[in-house]
Amino acid sequence: MTSFEIAGDDFVLDGEPFRILSGAIHYFRVHPDDWADRIRKARLMGLNTVETYVPWNAHEPRRGEWTTEGGLDLDRFLRTVQEEGMHAIMRPGPYICAEWDNGGLPAWLFTDPEVGIRRSEPRFLSAVTAYLERVLAIVRPLQVTAGGPVLLVQVENEYGAYGDDREYLRHLTEVTLQAGIDVPLTTVDQPEPHMLENGSLPGLLKTASFGSRSRERLATLREHQPTGPLMCSEFWDGWFDHWGAHHHTTPVEQSAADLDDLLAAGASVNIYMFHGGTNFGFTNGANDKGVYQPIVTSYDYDAPLDEAGEPTEKFWAFREVIAKHAPVPEEEPVLAAAAPSLTVPFDASVPLFAVADRLGRWDHRDDLPSFDTLGHYSGFGLYRTEIDTTEPAVLEFGEVRDRAYVFVGSTRVGVLARDHHDSAITLSPARGTLTVLVEDQGRVDYGPRIGEAKGLIAPVRLNGEALSRWSALPLDLTALTAVREALDASAVADGAPERLAGPVFARAVFELAEPGTLFLDTTGWGKGVAWLNGFNLGRYWTRGPQETLHVPAPVTRSGRNELIVLELEAAAEAEAVFVPEPRLGHTEF
Repeated sequence: MTSFEIAGDDFVLDGEPFRILSGAIHYFRVHPDDWADRIRKARLMGLNTVETYVPWNAHEPRRGEWTTEGGLDLDRFLRTVQEEGMHAIMRPGPYICAEWDNGGLPAWLFTDPEVGIRRSEPRFLSAVTAYLERVLAIVRPLQVTAGGPVLLVQVENEYGAYGDDREYLRHLTEVTLQAGIDVPLTTVDQPEPHMLENGSLPGLLKTASFGSRSRERLATLREHQPTGPLMCSEFWDGWFDHWGAHHHTTPVEQSAADLDDLLAAGASVNIYMFHGGTNFGFTNGANDKGVYQPIVTSYDYDAPLDEAGEPTEKFWAFREVIAKHAPVPEEEPVLAAAAPSLTVPFDASVPLFAVADRLGRWDHRDDLPSFDTLGHYSGFGLYRTEIDTTEPAVLEFGEVRDRAYVFVGSTRVGVLARDHHDSAITLSPARGTLTVLVEDQGRVDYGPRIGEAKGLIAPVRLNGEALSRWSALPLDLTALTAVREALDASAVADGAPERLAGPVFARAVFELAEPGTLFLDTTGWGKGVAWLNGFNLGRYWTRGPQETLHVPAPVTRSGRNELIVLELEAAAEAEAVFVPEPRLGHTEF
């Protein structure tokens, strides 16, 4: 039986000192058929371990509805790690941050205002216990002590930056141990004294998170943990992007030098990220420190492997650094050829409002409901009511979360944007139906606004008077059957569109000789979402910086391929363009 433990200042594997050289790959941000490729490239850079978070909200989108299908098959991911001869580190949270929607916490947790998030509150402890027991039941037989790959399991995540409830940490630790986890347990915090003290417990190995000044940060960690292995379990080698900002990069030479300093000090490391991947679908998080900033679809992170899994300059620089401290395989990754260039016209379009009734069920209420009140936790929804005003009127909401397109009849009268702090709009004299299309652009993943409800937030007034009798329709975009049927009918009746006036669904069909990675150029469109063969590629927005959407090779097929977009604003040219390489935008303002 394999043993793995902490002895003195070392990790010890089967009686021998073992340095962990790990890289982060989030299985939920990578197509499952690409897992083996990304893990293999981690080994070829000289790593011996792969780390991943676990997103509670993806595995349990509704209370009691647990899934490990497809891209959430954690067991398959860990076995793929082991098949490559690698070890694994598990970070199940329950809170993960990770620039992921709601920091990984399920939105349904927050529908009870009495639930005490990330503290010793009975309802939260009950929910998190059930969650951890499910995850750890997958991990338990895959620990290194049971012949599997898992070396370490983390308790919570940077908890010292959030709270200091030691009973809560003890509860998580006890649940983890009772689930049969016998590998060492860790915590992680930024190397700030109060964070290191508040975020851990005796018996748990403290590790640090940082991306520079390695020797200084390790010295601070050692001050707060006199014995035990030194480890940076989040070595930040890049950063994430917000819509409307620039694409973040870090100097290759400086990142490599900081990694070299860390390894020269004898520390173990987890590189965050080795391969960032993509926020497919509606999974991106957001930040709000006074201004709401949703995170882009790409999670490239300026990592050693880019969003499409190709080695970057950082890969080769890190490989050279690692070779100074540990064996590195002679084999090198094979570089992929450029992706094909294609321009494909849209062959059909259909207005969103023409098909909306087939994408969900209307809910009728006197008061304005949030998305969360309706049990709708991501994507889009419609609100409707009747208005009658003989003079210009001000329509005002308590808050818009996060972007609202306002229509009177069939005419769009404006947009309310949370990132602009919009909550009111002027309406011309009108009698008829007021319709508001609302986009949840991603739940805040860090800070006091985590867990807030989405949609339109009451109160709502028209010229100061309460506006009631609302109908709300959560849009289900998980399957596009109704959309395809409407597009088929439109193609016959109306022919190909010349331009797209949103909100509108549009389709383009094209042929491929064989499956392969594609890069969808979105610069000719406004704002929306794209699906390739039914797979939700994520959001696009002319605001940038991101200019292409990554299409994983396993999503494509030989022969006929179908692209569907939901364009919310406008596209002057009704065509889809695929380009040879990713374009993530400008790196400076």
